Amino acid sequence: MGATVDPGGVNFSLYARDATGVELLLFDRLDDAQPSAVVPFQGEEHRTGRYWHGRVAGLAAGQLYGYRVYGPNQPDAGLRCDPQQLLLDPYGQGLAVPEGYRRQQGQAAGEQGWAGAFKSVVADLGTYDWQGDCPLNRPVREAIIYELHVKGFTAHPSAGLDPSTAGTYRGLIAKIPYLQDLGVTAVELLPVFQFDPQDAPAGLPNYWGYQPISFLVPHHGYSSAWRGGGDALAVLDEFRDMVKALHRAGIEVILDVVFNHTAEADAGGPTFSYRGLANADYYLLDPADPARYLDVTGCFNTFNGNNPVVRRLIRHSLRHWVQHFHIDGFRFDLASVLARDESGDPVPRPAILWDLDTDPVLAGTKLIAEAWDAAGLYQVGSFVGDRWQEWNGRFRDDVRRFLKGDAGQVAAVSQRLIGSPDIYGSKRREAEASINFITCHDGFTLADLVSYNGKHNEANGEDNRDGSSDNASWNCGAEGPSDDPGITALRQRQMRNFLTLLMLSSGTPMLAMGDEICRSQGGNNNAYCQDNSISWLDWSLLDQHRDLHRFVRELIAYRNRRDVVIDGDAYSLADLLHRNQITWNGVQPGEPDHSDQSRSLAMTLTSSSHRFRLCLMVNAWWEPLTFRLPAADFGGESWHRWIDTSRPSPDDIVPWDGAVAITAERALVGPRSVLVLIAGHQGLTSSRAPVAMAANSTIS
Repeated sequence: MGATVDPGGVNFSLYARDATGVELLLFDRLDDAQPSAVVPFQGEEHRTGRYWHGRVAGLAAGQLYGYRVYGPNQPDAGLRCDPQQLLLDPYGQGLAVPEGYRRQQGQAAGEQGWAGAFKSVVADLGTYDWQGDCPLNRPVREAIIYELHVKGFTAHPSAGLDPSTAGTYRGLIAKIPYLQDLGVTAVELLPVFQFDPQDAPAGLPNYWGYQPISFLVPHHGYSSAWRGGGDALAVLDEFRDMVKALHRAGIEVILDVVFNHTAEADAGGPTFSYRGLANADYYLLDPADPARYLDVTGCFNTFNGNNPVVRRLIRHSLRHWVQHFHIDGFRFDLASVLARDESGDPVPRPAILWDLDTDPVLAGTKLIAEAWDAAGLYQVGSFVGDRWQEWNGRFRDDVRRFLKGDAGQVAAVSQRLIGSPDIYGSKRREAEASINFITCHDGFTLADLVSYNGKHNEANGEDNRDGSSDNASWNCGAEGPSDDPGITALRQRQMRNFLTLLMLSSGTPMLAMGDEICRSQGGNNNAYCQDNSISWLDWSLLDQHRDLHRFVRELIAYRNRRDVVIDGDAYSLADLLHRNQITWNGVQPGEPDHSDQSRSLAMTLTSSSHRFRLCLMVNAWWEPLTFRLPAADFGGESWHRWIDTSRPSPDDIVPWDGAVAITAERALVGPRSVLVLIAGHQGLTSSRAPVAMAANSTIS
């Protein structure tokens, strides 16, 4: 499939079910309105079943091309062939984006012909020098994921980059030392498949990128090579340079992929490729009216993921990114869409999901599902397959409500801390099956979560109707920025509380870009169309919030001290819970309070290989609480105070080997605070003298 380079030319192959005729159009330049040559695929020599194909001698990598397809244009029957459209190759490995592109016209020939149309580009991906690089295949037990937007990560002037590289793959390379220092093991990139940059409300850009045009080509807007001269093949190399550089730093690359819909939208949207080739194969159509598209994505169409043709394309796409771009994993946007049949109904064993779960090329590749869709199918804990990880939306919601101070949350959040066995315990899933997160690109940033009661999306031009109204957020006493020292201190404490529970919980933690330095979007919880300072990372925040940055670094360092990392052992969640000795406490040891009135919890955990013991106390109430401490009972050692979010920096968290020994029997945990004590010989040699206290005293 696609365009394959051989020593003497290029072979082209295209699936076009509805076609009665196909022409290959060759272009010399991107802005050419008309092709320089037209190659008709005629006769049995150029057609096999529903595949149209032909070899053209003398062509090479870099050749621009597209297809014109003749056939029935009968929307009422689900047929949409249109020879006025220049169709992209679904399997094309390169793509060129014209400056004159306008979404309203799409790929249709207008007064300027096809000068403003996207064009496929012949590519030979076997010539790049990887210098021995390959996917890292790091164990999931080591993973700390950092979700970022390629452009937004370095586009802000404060990033200190030359304008030619700011907001590009090359710009991201320049910031790898920052990621290394923070300690993350993987970056999860918001969509980098070529998308339609204009698919957004009038006058606003498509910033997030959830409107794919091609499933095989990196987005050109993030390439300094494309800005510098429009070299479509150099875009591919720049992307691979980025992957190779991240791998050298020990950081995996996970792509946020969108296989649930495309930028072609509904019947009134532009045609780029799929609908003009085989509309009823690529999309879910309304059985009662095939002119209409079923929409379970909220984006006007739904990709027909369990059709054999689409299954083949999705599988080929993922293999392509692993084999030719060395990608380490994929996060599937609205993955539950792929669990629906051609009528839009959920099916128990979706073929496409088992294809990916069992594909040998993808065997070492991380697969992460956003296990829900826009039509109400929610599959967190029940997503099909043996090895999928899942975004755990319940972790986000339960932890938010608990730390906000809502009643009746203690029992639920206790489950979240230990890997959500109430969700994942029915299968022998890995302990890391749950992708734990407090925030992500979609919704409030962490700083906004503690600064706004409601969304403020007026800049999106939809009268603040867009975006979720259910955020479980709390502004700590004032809406938006505040100069009140008490409110500021409370917000800082709440952010540390969220981060502590995130990083200490079993599962795989995911941190959203800039949360470690208080990035704010001014209360906008749906910044999909804000390609500006609202969404970009302001690097000056690093100097302003080095105390929070240090807090996150220390938390991340803790995860590398866990037994499963040191020993290299892989356990199911059930096995890990059995090996880790966990005791649930309340304000009294062994007396947990899960009542609706409770706003506190405590637990004692002994690591599976008995290297250390940890005592966690969380007070989500608005008054201080005194907890009676369980005995440290760890080789004669006392407890050491590691984290206390009620204390100012640098005492909010201390280096693991700098924790202060204490001998008190009780601990006063401040209002809306988290206290963590540790005991254990390894790595706990204190650089400070123990604090002498009476046996019945209280630490505070």
